[in-house]
Amino acid sequence: MLEALLPPQTYFSIREVSELTGVKGHVIRYWETQFSILRPARRDSGQRKFTQKEIDAIRKIKDLLYAKGFTISGAKKLLKQEAKRGIQQLKLDLGNEVSDTKILDVFRNARKDLEEALRLLKL
Repeated sequence: MLEALLPPQTYFSIREVSELTGVKGHVIRYWETQFSILRPARRDSGQRKFTQKEIDAIRKIKDLLYAKGFTISGAKKLLKQEAKRGIQQLKLDLGNEVSDTKILDVFRNARKDLEEALRLLKL
C-alpha cells in the first residue's frame, strides 16, 4: 500500500527513510548496531544509502517492537528464525539432499549475475 507512494529511486537517504517509516534517524542508526539485516551500503562520502529491502526491514522491526511489544532481543530471535526458515524452504525448493554449500553457491551465482548486470548498466 505505501510502496505505491514511494518515489521511483533505488537508494534513499536516512532522512527519506525516516520520513517513509516514521522512525527517527537516531533510532535507525541504533537499530543498525542491533539487527544484522540492517546494513545499508554507504556512499563515498560515508552517507548511508538505503534500499527498499532495508526500508522493509525497518518497517518490520518497527512493527515487532512498537506494535507487537517485542524486546530487541526477542525481535532478533524472531528474525533469525524467519531467516533460518527461509533457508530451509530454499532447501525444500531445491531438493532435500541439497547441502548448505549448494545453497551458498546459488546465492553466489545470483550475486555474480547481479554484479554483472550492474556493471553492464553502468556502461
